[in-house]
Amino acid sequence: MKKIGILYGMENTFPQAFVEAVNNLKLKDISAESVRVDVVEQGAPTDYAVMIDRISQDVPFYRAYVKNAALTGTAVINNPFWFSADEKFFNNALMVQIGVPVPNTVLLPSHERPDDTSDNSFRNMIFPLSWEKIFDYVGFPAYMKPHAGGGWKHVYKVDNPQELFDAHRKTGQLVMMLQEEIKFEQYFRCYCLGQKYVRIMEYEPRNPHHLRYVHGHYPVEKKMLQQCEEIVLKINQALGYDFNTVELAVRNGVPYAIDFCNPAPDADVHSVGQENFEWVVNTAAKMAVEKAKSYKKGKPNLSWGKFVQSSAAGIEAKAMFAAAAKAKSTAAKSSAAKTK
Repeated sequence: MKKIGILYGMENTFPQAFVEAVNNLKLKDISAESVRVDVVEQGAPTDYAVMIDRISQDVPFYRAYVKNAALTGTAVINNPFWFSADEKFFNNALMVQIGVPVPNTVLLPSHERPDDTSDNSFRNMIFPLSWEKIFDYVGFPAYMKPHAGGGWKHVYKVDNPQELFDAHRKTGQLVMMLQEEIKFEQYFRCYCLGQKYVRIMEYEPRNPHHLRYVHGHYPVEKKMLQQCEEIVLKINQALGYDFNTVELAVRNGVPYAIDFCNPAPDADVHSVGQENFEWVVNTAAKMAVEKAKSYKKGKPNLSWGKFVQSSAAGIEAKAMFAAAAKAKSTAAKSSAAKTK
């Protein structure tokens, strides 16, 4: 029997519905349950072929647990090694490289020095920063938010340099990024599961949280939906996330990726609505079952994005070329020695 587990925290609707959806399929060799964590022994496998991770980003103990599980063969969704390395500013930088439109964004050093550092720790930095260049590139109004944050914590809308400096003083040791405001005509929040299943939802981020998912807010052309789906797939295949949401703001007919580092996105029925909730529950169950069916015991079963795969392939190719050159050189030396 292959077991699918879900690891979660304060959620009260999605985890239970997910377990029920998998078990209602009545597959003879696959079942689902809430993950049970007891003794975590180094290098020891868990009982789970697949694990949906909804909480380790907030609980370091769980993050170490799921890494150990992934190392020993569990298909953890999302890949905890990439999840640990990823952050929002890098996401934006990668999108620039692969041709996905994003707002103009710059990285800002923390207002307060990190613990155990001094002025000498920042001798490579130019102070003051070239603020005029930043303002020309980003413009106002702009949004300042943590480069590795989640949700709407520590997010500031600033309309001028003074408001930016005042807000920056409140951020302590957080590394922030300053981002161009996209004044949009349309806005979508899109689930992407398994790097292939996409749910495009009309969304209004300016509404209160429980009223952000809207229906029929504005007419949506089929061509726009297709364009959004292509962008969502391109983003998640590059990053390697099997469970993520992407927010797209459409300005002058161009969808800009605003926020797309949400590997444990909100899936509560009371916020996303019944129709969207049913889609994500059933699609997550379908994806998890697919992962369980392809699971290979004791083998790596993680998903890796195209960015990491291509980087690893490049390193591997360089290593192969270096090894071939070394072997050729050794053979040549050996041949020369024999002719003497």
